[in-house]
Amino acid sequence: MGKQAIGSIAYNQLQRIDTLLYLLVYPQRPLAQTKTIELINFHRLPSGQNATVAVMSYSGYDIEDAVVLNRSAIDRGFVRTIVLKKMVTSLKRYGNMTEDRIHGPAQGPNVNVREKFKHGGLERDGIVVVGCRVSNGQVLVNKVVPKDISSQLNNARDMPPDAYRAQPLVFKEKADAYIDQLILTSNADDYFLIKLLLRTTRRPELGDKFSSRHGQKGVTGIIVPQADMPFTPEGLCPDLIMNPHGFPSRMTVGKLLEMLGGKAALMNGHFADATAFASSATSVNAISDTLVLHGYHFGGKEFLTSGITGEPIPAYIFFGPIYYQKLKHMVQDKMHARHKGPRTVLTRQPTEGRSKDGGLRLGEMERDCLVSYGSSALLIERLMISSDEFNCDICKKCGLIGYPGWCQHCRDNRFMSSLKMPYACKLAFHELQSMNIVPRLRLTDL
Repeated sequence: MGKQAIGSIAYNQLQRIDTLLYLLVYPQRPLAQTKTIELINFHRLPSGQNATVAVMSYSGYDIEDAVVLNRSAIDRGFVRTIVLKKMVTSLKRYGNMTEDRIHGPAQGPNVNVREKFKHGGLERDGIVVVGCRVSNGQVLVNKVVPKDISSQLNNARDMPPDAYRAQPLVFKEKADAYIDQLILTSNADDYFLIKLLLRTTRRPELGDKFSSRHGQKGVTGIIVPQADMPFTPEGLCPDLIMNPHGFPSRMTVGKLLEMLGGKAALMNGHFADATAFASSATSVNAISDTLVLHGYHFGGKEFLTSGITGEPIPAYIFFGPIYYQKLKHMVQDKMHARHKGPRTVLTRQPTEGRSKDGGLRLGEMERDCLVSYGSSALLIERLMISSDEFNCDICKKCGLIGYPGWCQHCRDNRFMSSLKMPYACKLAFHELQSMNIVPRLRLTDL
């Protein structure tokens, strides 16, 4: 069946499922590390990979802090991660002896293709099986809840099927996932809990965020085939290209020293000591002497050939290993778009936030851009029609908002005129009126 019914509390604690967990598939120990890292054994819990980095401007896809990634390095497993997410549903008992139930998957000749897809991963007990691959919209737990929980029943077990309504636990992610763990347990309130751990393996993609240990963070601007990447005379291609304009304003000299030290560490065959204010053995001069001894440039620069044109790049490129970490900010978790959706009750404007299926905000700066272009029709469409357009009747005589075809203030219907305005504007007028401030609209016929 692939399910675990946990009995004892001690064993249940061993089977704890974290809400969100990010695992690096191929973690590496940094080439340059401080004495503090060794003292606290932090190098035994590595959190990144030693990326071969070229510091150069490459195309227009690495402006600001964007980085260029090597597609072949990603294929070999560069910063590949496993994301583990928890989903929980509970089976409650109610005061009238009714309770939530789990129904098996929809079966029979009358079941349509959509229902078959939604219940494709369910077993006969209505719970998805461990190891199953689930897609967006598929049901994980086919839970049903009673419609009426107020009236007392003689025997709740004899309730007809139509007395329940469906409230399934549905998987809602763009990418497919696998059921990693499934636990059936209960809490202090005697509710049965069904906990699911979903596993997704992710490759780096456009928009994913990376950072070195110096706070130099940047998103992936473009992923380039290795054939188009620059290469050294030995045929070595960088895993990652970083724009040199990130150094002058940030003054992260430590990153430059890390690349030099890491390169010397590769030559020596032992880890570089990156402790600040350390002995002269770890100074820049000592590192440079090591590089020169092994036939490299004393400043860590290399002669590179363009992979696109095949011609030498007319500049020496700073080239070497830097320890990079993948951050949890991934484009797959932030990707969001909407056409129509829910609105807030008070202002009748679209809700805010990805989790609430919210709208994409056209802010003040965007508005200023549209104003500068003189695109008034687009402004009206974005700020009123697509947001909170509202039809109201205005009295030309007193300038107040009235009922449809009737002004309560003038007790007359001869001067009424229909007008479209944002609902937030109408709300502001009414809030001002509640403070004894009466805004009046002056209308003129065109």
